This record gives sequence, structure tokens and C-alpha cells, in this order.
Amino acid sequence: MTFVIPPIPPTELQAAPSELTKKHCLRSCWTTHHPACRGPRTATTVPISSSSAWASAAYCHGTSLSRPRSTGYSNSTTAPAQPLGRSLRAPTSWVPIRVRVLASLTVMLAIFMVMTVLVKVDTSSWTHSFFTITIVCMVILSGTATIFNSSVFGMTGSFPMRNSQALISGGAMGGTVSAVASLVDLAVASDVTDSTLAFFLTADIFLALCIGLYLLLPRLDYARYYMKPVWPTVFSGEEQLPQDSPNPTSVAPGSSDPQTPPLGPILKKTTGLGFCIVYLFFISSLIFPAICTNIESLSKGSGSPWSTKFFVPLTTFLLYNFADLCGRQITAWIQVPGPRSKVLPGLVLLRTCLVPLFVFCNYQPRVHLHTVAFQSDVYPVLFTSLLGLSNGYLSTLALIYGPKIVPRELAEATGVVMTFYVCLGLVLGSACSALLVHLI
Repeated sequence: MTFVIPPIPPTELQAAPSELTKKHCLRSCWTTHHPACRGPRTATTVPISSSSAWASAAYCHGTSLSRPRSTGYSNSTTAPAQPLGRSLRAPTSWVPIRVRVLASLTVMLAIFMVMTVLVKVDTSSWTHSFFTITIVCMVILSGTATIFNSSVFGMTGSFPMRNSQALISGGAMGGTVSAVASLVDLAVASDVTDSTLAFFLTADIFLALCIGLYLLLPRLDYARYYMKPVWPTVFSGEEQLPQDSPNPTSVAPGSSDPQTPPLGPILKKTTGLGFCIVYLFFISSLIFPAICTNIESLSKGSGSPWSTKFFVPLTTFLLYNFADLCGRQITAWIQVPGPRSKVLPGLVLLRTCLVPLFVFCNYQPRVHLHTVAFQSDVYPVLFTSLLGLSNGYLSTLALIYGPKIVPRELAEATGVVMTFYVCLGLVLGSACSALLVHLI
């Protein structure tokens, strides 16, 4: 019999025990959990108590761990979930994640390269054809971007929460950089064709860089550890093992058995967080950018660049994206309320009050509601900051909690489901924003 020691990630090297301790722990874990001891490709394991599991884990790492309490940050694996995992098929199992990521990035790069070439092409003689090509490219680009985002977020669901938080903050960082670039272009650019070419070339470079970095990802020991396939493990009792902690007994190196995730239980377990995500992005896309971009400065008649040229780019795009980035970054240090708290959905519902606040700013043109209650440019600045900050903080909490309240083997599929909630909220909010604009 060959004993295989799962690699310890770089962050856990400081807790590595002696070789004698490793061998003793490995032999105990092997005889109770390894696939060779429970038959090939079966869903049955030798049940052990949670206390024993934690004692074994503590001995493996040379530390003293107390019996954990059940928390929202942990995973729970129960026996009934395993037959469901064998019988139900989730879309994430149809195509390997590596294929999804690389294919979506390649398609996006190809589309952006086509658009880059078309920037310098005179399309005045075939405007209808050019419009059709542009719309088709945008549809394909939107679909591939959704596949890419859901795949990457699903992949990081198997990593510790700090990795998911960094990924989400990166999205807000992209929006902030784009807003700054737009302001610089608005201030200094003289030729719209050259500035457009610069934007598309920048996108081409970054997409090519993303492809190269993703190809390098499997070479990192840290990434390989958390990207390994996971065997479903049964623990008796209600205690849960933290997903962020390495669990050597549940990792099956070299396993090629596709563990198909149960979509129904994932949806059921993430219902509360899913509602929070959908409603968060519903309110945000209801207001931004449809309402925000039509709020004009009360001193627009003065003719100053601040109140005419730069008011909307500064108070809407830059301010919202920067506040959103700050909210997402705060979650790296503060993670309250928890995933099971009733405060989280309460704060999400409280954001509904932002809708009338924006409506009664100086939105123009006004057809039905002629009253402007907030007679100062400070109010839209304050409300936009609050909208972005609350969106970034609360949405990041809900998104990073999702993959952590399910078993680790379901983390990737749960991450994809969470991105579905995001898309659903954005679609509903965008559709309703058109109706809200006509009611003002």
C-alpha cells in the first residue's frame, strides 16, 4: 500500500508537525477515509465522530484544537446529500473550469481585437452592417464575460474567503480605474478616434495578460492545493469543519471522478443569501446609472466646467465606483453581520429608502414629479457615496459567505449559483429602471 501525503499550502507550513507525527496521523486518516479502504468510487465512508475528526486534525498539525461550534462560515456535510450529489447534475460539471475560463477569455480577446481594428475603419458607407456587427459582438461579449466571471468566482469558492474577497474587490477596482481613465480622456483628449483606440488596445493587453496568468496559476503550490478534487466526507453530529482549514482526509489527489454537485440543495441552502444578493443589485441597478446620470447640478446655468462637463462623471461614475471599492475592501477586516444573521437582510431591505432620495434630487427632465426636495449638489454626492458603499460591503459579504455554508466539494458550484443571483438582480433592476424613469 502506498501512502500519499497531501501537500500543505504555504500558509500552513509554519504549523507542520514532525515526520513521526505525520506518519501516525496519516495512517489513522488513511484507514478511515481513503478511497482504497472504502471501495472504489463509492459514496460510503467509515463514519467517525466530529470530536474524533478534530482531534485527528489537531494531532496532524501539532496543535490543540477545541471542539468547534457550528458557525455560518463553516461547511456541513450530511449523509443524505451524497446520493443527491450522485443523481443530480449541475451545469458546472458539463465543461471543465479550465476550458470555460480559457475559452471565454479567448473569445473576449478575439472580439476586442476585431473592435480595435474597426476603430480605424471608415464605416460611413455601411453603417447598418456596422451596427449589426457591433450588437452581435456585444451579445457574445456579454455571454462570455458572464461565463468567465461565474467560473472564476466558482473556482475561488474552494479557496479561503480572503481570496474571494480580493476577487470581488478587483472588480470594483476595474470600475474605478475605468472612471479615472474616462475623466482623463474627457479632460485632455482631442481626437475621439485616438482615445477609443487607446481604450481598446488597453483591453487587448489586459485580456492577453489574464490568459497568461491563468495558465501560470496551476504552477503555484498554494493554488494547486485548493484546486484539488474533493471527496465527500461524512461527519456525524452537527459540528462543522471550517472550509478555510485544510482537510487532508477529504482531498483525493489525482482523482478523476467528476463529483457532480446537487443543484437543488445548493439553491435551498443559499436562499437567504441569494435574496440579499438579488435585492442588493436590483436596487443598485435601479438607481445606477439610469437615475444618477440624469441628476444635474443646480448651478448648471453658471457654465462652469464642474457643473456641466465634469459633474456627472465625478459625482456618478467615479464616486460610485470608488465608494463601491471601499465597501468591498472593508470586508477584508470586518465581516459582520454573519451569514445567518437577520441583520443582513434587514440592511439590504433598508437600501430601498435610497430610491426616493435619488428621485427627489435634481433629476431632469421631470414630467410627473415636479418637486425637487434636495436643493444642493451635496445631496447627490452623499447619496451616491452611500449607495456605492452599501452595495460594495453588503454584496461582498453575501457573495463570500455563499461558498462557505456548503460542503467544500460544492463550493465551486455554489460560487456559480451566487453569480447567477448577481445577474438576476442586475437584469431585474435594469428592466425596472426604464419604468422608474418614465414615472418621474
